[in-house]
Amino acid sequence: MKVLPSSSLALLALCGALAAPAAHADVRVRANIGMVFDNRYHHDHYYPAPGYVAPVVPQGAVIVGAGPNRYWFHGGIWYQPYGPRYRVVLPPVGVVIPLLPPAYVTLTLGGLPYYYANGVYYRAVPEGYAVVTPPPEVLSTAQVQPAPPPPTPKADPIIYPRNGQSPEQLENDRRDCNRWATTQPNAQADTSVFNRAVDACMDGRGYTMK
Repeated sequence: MKVLPSSSLALLALCGALAAPAAHADVRVRANIGMVFDNRYHHDHYYPAPGYVAPVVPQGAVIVGAGPNRYWFHGGIWYQPYGPRYRVVLPPVGVVIPLLPPAYVTLTLGGLPYYYANGVYYRAVPEGYAVVTPPPEVLSTAQVQPAPPPPTPKADPIIYPRNGQSPEQLENDRRDCNRWATTQPNAQADTSVFNRAVDACMDGRGYTMK
């Protein structure tokens, strides 16, 4: 049996959602490599288990909140600072993100639309998508019906540093631009506005995005 080095395992954890066949219906199963297989509603993706500590957050993570309530969100995974590193956590009810993760399940529960990924339920709000308490109907998957999905998120662009910026500077600039974009009018309710704001900010800092 081939054993993966620790660096490869960390890379798997940081990659976020990896498609995999379902093992058991409507459960989240902890894998033996520090990850959780989430196949509730046939979501069928792997995620780092809550408590996993990563050396850095993935490139393109969106910063949500401020101070001790600041989170980094990427690919359906929530991170909070943990010393010089970042720990995978479950988000609090009420926190709002501007965009849904690339992989999610659309549901109708109790006659209301929900979006689900990585053990977290979201509802659309004017500012974006809010984390909500799981509805009682989650115990009865027979009531689950498809709901109209929101617009497909824009794919991550290719970023070219026109002024020879280092990878570290690029990452810092992108985080700053993501944070700034969420403050623009209608950016958290309209993904196209959010994406244009990020593009404009990065262009102003000397990057070409395609």
